[in-house]
Formats: sequence, structure tokens, C-alpha cells
Amino acid sequence: MATELEELVDFLSSPSPQVTKAAVDIVRGLTGSDDGLKSLSIYAKTVLPSLSWLLSANKEISEPAAEALVNLSQDSVLAEKMVEMGMIKTAMDMLYTPESGIRQLLVMLLVNLTQLDAGITSLLQTEDEKIQGLYVMKLVRSFCRSSSETSEDAFEHVGSILVNISKQEAGRKLLLDPKWGLLKQIVRQFDSTSSLRRKGVFGTIRNCCFEAESQLQNLLLMSEFLWPALLLPVAGNKVYNEQDTSKMPLELGTVLSIEREPVVDPEIRIQALEAIYLISLQEAGRRAFWSVNGPRIVQVGYEDEEDPKVMEAYEQLAAGQRNLLLRHPSSNPSAYRIHSSPGAPAPGACSYNYFWMFLDLKQIYMKVVTLQGNSISEWLKGQKIVSSGVTC
Repeated sequence: MATELEELVDFLSSPSPQVTKAAVDIVRGLTGSDDGLKSLSIYAKTVLPSLSWLLSANKEISEPAAEALVNLSQDSVLAEKMVEMGMIKTAMDMLYTPESGIRQLLVMLLVNLTQLDAGITSLLQTEDEKIQGLYVMKLVRSFCRSSSETSEDAFEHVGSILVNISKQEAGRKLLLDPKWGLLKQIVRQFDSTSSLRRKGVFGTIRNCCFEAESQLQNLLLMSEFLWPALLLPVAGNKVYNEQDTSKMPLELGTVLSIEREPVVDPEIRIQALEAIYLISLQEAGRRAFWSVNGPRIVQVGYEDEEDPKVMEAYEQLAAGQRNLLLRHPSSNPSAYRIHSSPGAPAPGACSYNYFWMFLDLKQIYMKVVTLQGNSISEWLKGQKIVSSGVTC
């Protein structure tokens, strides 16, 4: 004899819209608790296809069905089953159906499914070269549209999907491919008014910078947008003088020469500093960092910083710069060398002195490991490529 839960699950496929509506509302309620999730997981083979089928129904049915799937996808085992049954394709197809009224929920579902390697692979479409990257291209295009175009920012959670897919090398390479220009589009969202969008942007940039050794050229191709995105959040609150801004590109100097809103999220500042660090491990990356007066910006930002964890990220960057320059003195741009002879310093020498001064003063209580020998690679091994998930 069927249990009450079995009957409830069967009602999800009822020909009566009223019965289906009542059943899906109850199922949605059950997914809001651990006990409910555990009970429903027993009937996953029936529940998941039924809820997936209901995504194409009218909004009063599809919305609770989508909410239930988002909650169920928090369970990695159930999420794996969803990926296996083709839920990524179902969600993407429904997402771009003109009459869809559950776009935000579908994006949230994709966030949870792409926490799994199998989900990332499915979204990247790596098994079919002819359409590989098409889903990601669509999502990036939607993400980069102005959120003011609609009353509800249905695609703001796409930033979390981008963070997740950039956990994988294949995802990072796709985003960095100049043929697609996807990361360049993403970076330009760094100053969005949505904190969720900004977190997605900076998490994605930071993850992609793990490819700096092989993809540095592609990263630097977007310098016009990349350096403002990475340096403005860590530039502190000071209004910079003309001496400082004259050594910066216009897109940086103009913003830093006026009063501006600080970036209050410490996670974003940390990710920006770590991205700069990863870029500056490469000689061309260090030169690019110095060419925009990066050391001076970092020094000023450090003086204003109060968060201990962010301070550690500043110190990590500074220590890495010093260690690398000592190990590879020939890579130190001549324009930034400290001149012991009397007379006017070389262009940028002032900034270089500030950078060393700030590092030497703070080294007495640095909480990070001074980078010597293999410690750079040890630091890299200890870094986790960030990911994101959501719940209803």
C-alpha cells in the first residue's frame, strides 16, 4: 500500500491543475527542511523528473517546482542525479523561453548544479565541439546587460555560475579565449550597484588569474578594464594628487583624483589583491603592474586598510613583489630603480621608494610567510579556487 508521501509524489503528475498545484506547494514546503529533503530523496527517481516537467507549466505551478528543485539541488547526491538526467539543458532551454517567468530561479538552480564538476562539464558543453561554450556565451551576454532594463535582475546570480565554472581549467580557458572575449565583458561589471554581481565578477577574475602563466597575454589584452577593476577597490579613500595620477592611465587617474565611494566588502578587496599577486608572478605581469603606478596605489590602500585579513593580502602582494625582484633583479623596470646618486629621481622612483618603505615598516608584524625559495608555489597550492551556491 502506498504511503502518503508516495501518493503526494504521484499527484505531481496529476492531470488536474488544481491537484498538481496543491501537491507541488506541499513538496516545495518539504524541501525547506532537512527532514523533508531526506524524505523526498528516497523518491528522487520520481520527484525530480516530475518537478522538471512542471517547469514548463504556468507560473503558479512552475515557480514552486523551480523553488523545490533549487532546494533539492543543495544535496550533492540529488544534484548529481539532476545533472545525469539533463537538468542543465532543461534549465537553459526554459531560461531562454520568451514566456518564462522563473528565470531567476532557473539561474539559481544552475548555480547549485555547477558546484559539481559534472555540472560544470555539462554547462561548458565540452563533449560537443560544435556547440562548446554556447551556454556560457548566452549567460555572459545576459549577465552583462544592464540590470535596469528590467524591474527584476533575473541574471544577477549568473556571476556565481561564472565563479563555479572558472574552478575548472576548461572554464577558465573558455572565459579567457580572446575569440569569445567573455572575461572582458565580465570585468566591465566590476562597478555594478549589485553586491552579488560584484562578488561574482571578482571571484571569476581571481580564479581566471590562476591561468596567468599561460594566459597572461590574454589577461593583459583587457588592461584598460582589468587594472581599474583590480586596483580601484584596493586604492583606499585618499584623493590622489597630480604627481601620482600622472603616472597612471587615464581610466585610473581620473577616478582616483576625485572623491569616491569605498569598496566596503573585504572579500572583494582580498580577491582583487590575490588576482594582482597571481598576475605579478609573471615578469610581464609585474611590468604591467608597475606601468600603471600599481605599487603607489597599493601603498596608499594599505595605509587606509583596517581589516586584518585584507592587510595580510596586501602584505602577501608586497612580499611577493620584493622577493621576485630580489631573485630576478633584471626584471625590475629601470624607470623604477632607486638611484643613490644625487639629483632628480627617475620617473616613478618616488613610488618605488614608497612601496619598499611600506613593506619594510610592516614586515615586523606580518602574519604571512615571507616568500622565499619554494614558498610561492606552496602558497599557490594552498589557495582554493572559490565557488558559490544558493538556496530558496
